Amino acid sequence: MLVLSRKLGERIHIGDDVFVEVRRVAGNRVTLAVCAPQNVRILRGELFDAAESFNVLDEPETAQSETDTVIMQANPSPEIDKPQTVS
Repeated sequence: MLVLSRKLGERIHIGDDVFVEVRRVAGNRVTLAVCAPQNVRILRGELFDAAESFNVLDEPETAQSETDTVIMQANPSPEIDKPQTVS
């Protein structure tokens, strides 16, 4: 295990496309920002342990094209919201 000290705003680079940045330090709490590609799973330690116990980490990842996409309109047009009367 590598242990590093970082100051506010400093980064740690992991490989070519992952980095961790110290965003805030308040008392004994540290806020970190993690930047990684979408295919990299990022979990907090306690969630990783829970996911591991349910074997969720072994599930194959779905390609982006296989996932359902829902598009919500911020300001739908009034025609869509009008109830239609059927005679």
